[in-house]
Amino acid sequence: MSNFAAAVTREAKIWSAAELDLSGAADIEEITDRLRDVAPEAEVSLLFVESDDAYLAILRLDEGEDLRVFGSDAVFAEESRLGTLLLGDIEEPALDLDAVADGADDDEDEEEADEPPTPTSDVEPVGDAELLSDLGVPAHRLLELCAQEGMLPADITAEVCQAIGAGDEIEELREA
Repeated sequence: MSNFAAAVTREAKIWSAAELDLSGAADIEEITDRLRDVAPEAEVSLLFVESDDAYLAILRLDEGEDLRVFGSDAVFAEESRLGTLLLGDIEEPALDLDAVADGADDDEDEEEADEPPTPTSDVEPVGDAELLSDLGVPAHRLLELCAQEGMLPADITAEVCQAIGAGDEIEELREA
């Protein structure tokens, strides 16, 4: 499996991004420690883990504590060791994708030219879909992105980072 892991951290209201090596990690605690070590004084630390252009996991730490995890599809935990490390302990699904597909987003009229997202029935997001709500990405938007046909994990990461104000940092990281 091909993986990309980007740590996006905010210190003193300034975002930065760094690639994080997850190879050899024994468990979620070790991954969390590696994220914490990127910026020990960070107010917010996010880890975007993309796998095989199919799966995305997002981890969040606030001031180095209180790990929150979201996964774009529960299947990731079944298909790879890394997926098991990141999502293996999550038992509850995220919010209902049907609610997202039925128009949970009231801003549709603003962009009438855009096609509404097409949910894919085989996607089963898990974990805390609210983990980015206070940063400007509400749960229904995150779930829409995961359900939208043709969206790759890299696309979701880019869109989320743009929304939270770290779009340039993640773009520079990918170009490096």
